[in-house]
Amino acid sequence: MKIAVIGGGHGCYAAAVELSEKGHEVRLWRRDAAALQAVTTAGSIAVKDFRGERDVPIARTTTSLEEAIDGAQLVLIPLPATTHDDLSQQLAPLLQDGQVVFLPPGTFGSYLFAKAMRESGNHNNTVFAETGTLPYLARKRAPRQVICSGYATRLPTGVFPAEKSEGTYRVLKAAYPSVEPCEDALSGALMNAGPIIHPPLILMNAGPLEHFDSWDIHNEGTQPSIRRVTDALDQERIRIREALGYSAPHFPLRDHYNGPGAGDEWMYGYSAHEKLVDSGDWREDIDLQKHRYMVEDVALGMSFIVSVGKWAGVETPIATGMLSIGSAILERDLYVEGRTLENLGLADLSREQMHTLLHKGFC
Repeated sequence: MKIAVIGGGHGCYAAAVELSEKGHEVRLWRRDAAALQAVTTAGSIAVKDFRGERDVPIARTTTSLEEAIDGAQLVLIPLPATTHDDLSQQLAPLLQDGQVVFLPPGTFGSYLFAKAMRESGNHNNTVFAETGTLPYLARKRAPRQVICSGYATRLPTGVFPAEKSEGTYRVLKAAYPSVEPCEDALSGALMNAGPIIHPPLILMNAGPLEHFDSWDIHNEGTQPSIRRVTDALDQERIRIREALGYSAPHFPLRDHYNGPGAGDEWMYGYSAHEKLVDSGDWREDIDLQKHRYMVEDVALGMSFIVSVGKWAGVETPIATGMLSIGSAILERDLYVEGRTLENLGLADLSREQMHTLLHKGFC
């Protein structure tokens, strides 16, 4: 299958490697030619994971979005949600009939990209999908090297519009057999793990993060009190899902910490937390003003959860409080700026209207 991988981040390089090793023809796009040059010159990415170290050839690198996606059956965008506004506008007029655009994860970006495409006047039959996490625990350590300490084993995924799910899942499973169907794109968006695990970690570790040169929020930063807050926050997400009629499994975040045979397997399999901590790759210098956990997971992901809770009639005191703390730290109103149903133009829809939109798309 021809697959366009859009972006130059940790997950983008990990995706280019894994999908190339599976035999797909990968076109890796990055807007920064200088940053892409090492991969272009070598024609490969060096990877280190549980199988060892090796160089994996990449079929094509390009700085042209049009070249990257032309003829691709799958357009993969493993980028932070902070990139979606600009990237959706750039991609909108270029997307082609029969293509699947996959956002791992999405923060309801599937709707945002579909809306941008419609508003651009492009009426091709393109389908959008999103899942609950990046398929990799990965970190780039050199211009063409990526270290993967874990691979997703379960990817709960929703499709927009849902009526086109059957063919879309066939394409997605050809790339990621671990994809599991969700009812629709909103259900997929409410599987997003980032706005659950990361806000308590970064907000409740704000002191040591600003004091020490480096700090591992997944190791010494993950303490029982923080876990209790995370569990309470996740219960708000699950109550929203239940209020909207979405069925289990809800992939509770507590399962992320399960060892083999202890409860249900989470998105990265058993012992995912141990893999992450043992790698040492998350001991880093985190700038609270700029880090993805703040500007994506708190600002966009948390505001989305709060807004969907309001729309569904579900109180979210933990999420609302954390969003307020994040707003104080960044000195901005993150709800006003956030990816809310209000800002997406959906807050006034009835349940029936939302269901029709999610299943039929833009009729």
